Amino acid sequence: MNKTEPAACPMPREDQPNVLPLEGEIDLHISSNVTASLNMMIEKKPKQVIVDLARVTYIDSSGIAALIEAMQNVQEYGGKFALTSLQEPVRTIFEIARLDQVFGIFPDVNAALAAA
Repeated sequence: MNKTEPAACPMPREDQPNVLPLEGEIDLHISSNVTASLNMMIEKKPKQVIVDLARVTYIDSSGIAALIEAMQNVQEYGGKFALTSLQEPVRTIFEIARLDQVFGIFPDVNAALAAA
């Protein structure tokens, strides 16, 4: 696998502070940064938290665990958690683990926003 270096700590989009775009490989080395970013977003208790995976090429179990924890935290206060734009290799991982039945998965950010 080609390693692509994502930003040290992913940041929400300025125009949409409830959308967190991720990129590259989300693995053991990156997942703690993803958790930190999601926790900062969740502290504000937005009605909806969207993780944009359009530029993610791979996700391992630690990355999936970070997303599950964030989803549970959002659901605790009554918010909605969504994943968008899964590329084929990432979508396959979610389907094999049957996580496509656990997460709200949308084709793009606009579809997730409209579903709220």
